[in-house]
Amino acid sequence: MSPSITIVGLGSGGEDQLTLGILKRLEGSSLRFARTGEHPAIFDLAARGIVFETFDALYESLDGFEEVYDAIADKLLNLANEHPSGRIIYAVPGHPMVAERTVQLLRARSPERGVSLEVLGGESFLDEAFVRLGFDPIEGFQLLDASELRRELLRPQLHTVIGQVYDEFTASDVKLSLMNVYPDDHPVVVGQSLGVPGEERIRRIPLHELDRLDSYGNLTLVYVAASDDPSLRRRSFERLHEIVSILRSPEGCPWDREQTHSSIRKNFIEETFEAIEALDNDDPDGMREEFGDVILQVLLHSQMEEELGSFDAFDVLAELNDKLIFRHPHVFGGENAQDAEDALRNWEAMKAEEKKRKGIAERTSLLDGMPKDLPALPRSFKLQKKAASVGFDWPDLSGALAKVEEELAELKQSVSGESKDRQKEELGDLLFAVVNVSRFIKSDPEEALANTNRKFVSRFQYIEEQLRIRDRSFDETDLTEMEEWWQQAKGRE
Repeated sequence: MSPSITIVGLGSGGEDQLTLGILKRLEGSSLRFARTGEHPAIFDLAARGIVFETFDALYESLDGFEEVYDAIADKLLNLANEHPSGRIIYAVPGHPMVAERTVQLLRARSPERGVSLEVLGGESFLDEAFVRLGFDPIEGFQLLDASELRRELLRPQLHTVIGQVYDEFTASDVKLSLMNVYPDDHPVVVGQSLGVPGEERIRRIPLHELDRLDSYGNLTLVYVAASDDPSLRRRSFERLHEIVSILRSPEGCPWDREQTHSSIRKNFIEETFEAIEALDNDDPDGMREEFGDVILQVLLHSQMEEELGSFDAFDVLAELNDKLIFRHPHVFGGENAQDAEDALRNWEAMKAEEKKRKGIAERTSLLDGMPKDLPALPRSFKLQKKAASVGFDWPDLSGALAKVEEELAELKQSVSGESKDRQKEELGDLLFAVVNVSRFIKSDPEEALANTNRKFVSRFQYIEEQLRIRDRSFDETDLTEMEEWWQQAKGRE
């Protein structure tokens, strides 16, 4: 006979939940193993003389559950090869195919180890959960693992059962994850040993008490009933998409329905600058609001295209996800990046490869491809950066600084009698040279100028404040006094 393992489910309660077929298999084997002895059916079967060798000791000797499960699977496969003519039985709580990691490992590894598997189902804890908690899974249901629980997995509109809440630490993690979606006092149900006479406990508690109960164990689960309350979805992208689609629908807002890409184009620009202002002010509350306004613009434009059948907001997300993964081979692939410069080179290389795969024609000029509406200062910075990438650049900072001095001298000369157009040209040359310096000292010129603007506003407003304190106007002061206040403001920074 070839090596084999028969996996049986013990159900979620005592021996009454065992099928007759499983009971016969257990009686007919002398090589019985159980993942854990802490199960009602194990105790009942012992009275019949059906005993198991358990793996409970591994939970004490190894650091984590994954190591325990790995060791159990390896041990069972070794035993099967040591006793090829024996009937090895491996018993697990509930149903073998429901929340049982060791079974998944055995299924993955048994073919290469030459061991055949037979899986005999048992009543899972879900069967009792449907009955004892009183919900129909056809209404929408999800089963989640407490150890893998994350906010993005939670769907309030579905009945949610969270299994394997082993202890108060796990319960605490579950509570914190749920609080990302549900209010602190949202009702949850904690079920312990569902369907086991004398041991079953079902408690309905507010969420904030989830990790304060007196007992947890292998048979503890948490249930959160499905809810249509839209406030529970207020942090989801799906809810935002739904709201925008409603606003644009025939039953929605007349103003939103009338808008086109062109009519709200300026809004996109304005909202972006307001978000930048919040960034510059280091204002978290402002960022939270303004970032939302920018996202709204993306959703509105995407909704317009969805109505035309071109694409929708989820296509935008898919495109972005694919792009981020493809352009970061040093994170999601086999490439390496020692520093930010390496990472940027990877990005540019993969960006070019991406366009090639999409069949986008190569640009005729290295300087092609920048948005025509990009403001002059950042456009100048990008132009020079692209030119520098192929060696068209000063060898060092001294050359760039000398160019600033040269252009400044030419500007001074032009204001001594040359035309306004000539003066404007020389001013542009000077600004371009200054931007060149910004590259060498690795300072974004837009950020540098924005910072200087903020300092100017703060210092000038201090002058205005001093005038108000003295109940005076600008007509009643002079430059000397204003310069004195300016220096005071400078000293306060």
